[in-house]
Amino acid sequence: MALRLIIGNKNYSSWSMRPWMAMKAAGIAFDETVISLDAPDFKERILKFSPAGKVPVLVDDDRRIWESLAIIEYIADKFPQAGLWPADAAARAHARTVAAEMHAGFASLRRHYPMNIWRVTKRRELTPEVEADVARIDALWTDCRARFGKGGPFLFGPFGAADAMYAPVVSRFHTYCIEVSAGARAYMDAMMALPAWSEWTTAARQEPWVLARCEVDWPDVLKG
Repeated sequence: MALRLIIGNKNYSSWSMRPWMAMKAAGIAFDETVISLDAPDFKERILKFSPAGKVPVLVDDDRRIWESLAIIEYIADKFPQAGLWPADAAARAHARTVAAEMHAGFASLRRHYPMNIWRVTKRRELTPEVEADVARIDALWTDCRARFGKGGPFLFGPFGAADAMYAPVVSRFHTYCIEVSAGARAYMDAMMALPAWSEWTTAARQEPWVLARCEVDWPDVLKG
């Protein structure tokens, strides 16, 4: 039975984007089911697969795995040849550290700058709390690239799990024209050049659902 990934709107659901990007960029075959976050039966449909009642959820035969990072860890174990975590122990430990930091942190960035792929690229003033998040992320990316990124354009060289965790951050920085260092910009450019990125964002722009709570310019919807 094929793997099945149940996700929310591609335009808005950053947590759905993370395992999807990891699996797609690694060449892992799977089916997908998209359920809009504002669907009247959203909770009812998701609770059939996850007691948490949230997306994403990975279905593998009789196994149900929810939470983005848990899904990525499961996929990395199931497909070790995909190399989602670095082979070197020190690099692997650091990759898991920065992935977990993303999973647990940067609440101000996520709250004030929701992922919105179809929005025109337009600057939005940063709050001091978001400025601190941006500075930390820029420093984190720069450090990973300097210490572990010599084998490719991503945080640990080739694309991997840590990059999948930061993919929605790249989208946010791009959408809201957030200024970053030259090194961070080069990393963003590499991410946005991935075929998987193009596939996700193309589908996102074609979705019919509009979620007012994710549109920071509401009642205007600034589609690019």
